[in-house]
Amino acid sequence: MRKRKSPLLEFTDKGIYCSAAGVYLDPWRPVDKAIISHGHADHSRWGHKNYITYTDNAPIVKHRLGDINVTGKKYNETFSINNVKFSFHPAGHIIGSAQIRVEHQGEVWVFTGDYKTEDDGIATPYEPIRCDTFITECTFGLPAFKWTPQREVFHDINTWWAENKAEGKTSIIFGYSLGKAQRLLRYLDTSIGKIYTHGAIENMTEVIREITHMPQTTRITKETTKEEIRGNIVVAPPSAHGSTWIRKMVPYVTASASGWMTFRGARRRRAIDKGFVLSDHCDWQGLLQSIKATGAEKIICTHGYTDIFSRYLREQGYDARTEQTQYEGELGELDSSPLTLSKGEGEEHMNSNNADK
Repeated sequence: MRKRKSPLLEFTDKGIYCSAAGVYLDPWRPVDKAIISHGHADHSRWGHKNYITYTDNAPIVKHRLGDINVTGKKYNETFSINNVKFSFHPAGHIIGSAQIRVEHQGEVWVFTGDYKTEDDGIATPYEPIRCDTFITECTFGLPAFKWTPQREVFHDINTWWAENKAEGKTSIIFGYSLGKAQRLLRYLDTSIGKIYTHGAIENMTEVIREITHMPQTTRITKETTKEEIRGNIVVAPPSAHGSTWIRKMVPYVTASASGWMTFRGARRRRAIDKGFVLSDHCDWQGLLQSIKATGAEKIICTHGYTDIFSRYLREQGYDARTEQTQYEGELGELDSSPLTLSKGEGEEHMNSNNADK
């Protein structure tokens, strides 16, 4: 391996930069050439001259960003820019999501973007990629985060819906319009009733229908009546909570599907009646298992509990550090009220879960 003057990937004020190729990965400021991991707004931003992304993500970013110049590449398809090799690999985060592998002069880095290890039946399942340096999110990088299997969570969601219907109430469940919403739609039990959707979710789901199967849904419009909706379920983005839009749903019961529902305080802050722990990100064990599977010695922690998680990795013998980015992870699901833990609270969660190490 030839010695290079600068790292293969550098963290700059515009984003993660590969100087050897003159290209950025998920940049947060406008650049000439951007390689995009997935369609969430914190990773795929407007203003770049050229976008390169996984094939299934291309229509998603076009829908979100409008008239852009985007090129789609298949999983495991190698493409070169200035003799630097790039390829996309399944991240399991949401439909269309990908890890980005970068290889140059015998050195391999992998940028995960966002990822999860549980197969949700919609996104192509996560695949560990061997590398020298692994750039990982750690949105839920505390032992307190331990996900219940998806099938159990959806059993609880559908039971909740059936109980609400028996009481003559409409069920409203909040989830991010790209990813979480489609995961909810796929596994809601339509034998209980009809699925209604907020316009933002229906618009995105129409795009997703061109990529994978989605159940029948009904868009809520000005003409939709309270009587039509009663007893059924409504899937809406978190921003709809507390808005005038949901007044026509009365009487209703609300729920949120998010990893943050692990903490009761998150549900109270959002004035949500019910919380279901369902995340499109790795839990604590998922992160650790993924890192081990890469064989990487160097780990760079970006968004989430970066300081706590990277320190734990160093204790396990990894060369781990943190870098600042403008990625939000699942904080966007809490709108303008992100859940944070103080350093002391983070320590408490680490110490109370030593048995999980």
